[in-house]
Amino acid sequence: MPARTACGVHREAASQGLTQIRVEPVTLTLEVTRQYGRAMRKLAGIALLTVLVMSQAVASAAASADSSQLVAAARAFLETLTPEQRARALFAFAAEERFVWHYTPVSRRGLPLKDMTEPQRQAAMNLLRAGLSEPGYAKAETIRSLEDVLVEMGGSPRYRDRDLYYFSVFGTPDATATWGWRYEGHHLSQHWTVVNGTALVTTPQFFGANPAEVRQGKLRGTRALAVEEDLAYGLLSSLDDTQRASAIIDRNAPNDILTSNSRQAAIQADLGLAYARLLPRQQVMLLDLIETHARATVPSVAAERLAKLRAAGLEGIKFAWMGSTERSQGHYYRIQGSTFLIELDNTQDDANHVHAVWRDFNGDFGRDLLGEHYRAAPHR
Repeated sequence: MPARTACGVHREAASQGLTQIRVEPVTLTLEVTRQYGRAMRKLAGIALLTVLVMSQAVASAAASADSSQLVAAARAFLETLTPEQRARALFAFAAEERFVWHYTPVSRRGLPLKDMTEPQRQAAMNLLRAGLSEPGYAKAETIRSLEDVLVEMGGSPRYRDRDLYYFSVFGTPDATATWGWRYEGHHLSQHWTVVNGTALVTTPQFFGANPAEVRQGKLRGTRALAVEEDLAYGLLSSLDDTQRASAIIDRNAPNDILTSNSRQAAIQADLGLAYARLLPRQQVMLLDLIETHARATVPSVAAERLAKLRAAGLEGIKFAWMGSTERSQGHYYRIQGSTFLIELDNTQDDANHVHAVWRDFNGDFGRDLLGEHYRAAPHR
């Protein structure tokens, strides 16, 4: 029998003393195809990794620039304050107060807009502009204006006051420092953590709206969180019966976001409809919804958030719905991946009161970046 090589080639010794080579085309083609496929898959993996690394590198550089703007804005704000005001607004970075957060009208620490002069208020709002995207800032200001609506609806001006929004700074804002700050009041709780003057984290991120839709007065028709609700309803209505059976995990909605104002968000039950089970157009809808929540913060941080969840894998991200599918009745949805959680609840006040939050399981308050920072340079 003639000898066969790995590529399917027969070598036959001819009587003339010459070597003839006969190639089996099918076998050769299959082997080349396998090798080509393996090479292409390897190249695709390298390309995807390269894109993710480059995206994260670009986002990190942009985050560093945004951190510099925050430093400048925070220092400008602090320079306007009197010693007494600074004592109220400034905390040590290690203070427990940094992890205290609320989105209800409660007593708070920090310096409120109500106790600032007009130049100080302008400096404070410039700091807020530096910490949010343009849409995020507009959303925050719309939410603050709803306090006036609540007064018109009979709420107490003592508690429903658009000037009871507080600024708190933790540590010393500096180009190479680790520091943070917080902006908080009714239905707004925003947090920024800067590590080594470059890395920037902005979770927990909470926005709420009461009323979700203004139905009277000069702001009638205003919906501060309209897109976050409308995109979710659009995705839900696009699902077929089988997809809906997976997406709707409970016919009763909770009366608030499940993670509440916990210091560390708990991973919720692994229920809902996975990204991998969506049609391509539905996958785009889900990503649009995620991006809407992400892009309330500065663009560099939003880009880092999206790059992080893509790197962790889109396929396992799940969309889960609880409650009624009718707009006028209580409902809740969440989007959960291995690294993050988005929740939106609209059940209170006859389903006209929205709470929405973005949590990072390992990174809220900069926990993951601070861990890396302290491991690299242990603090005593």
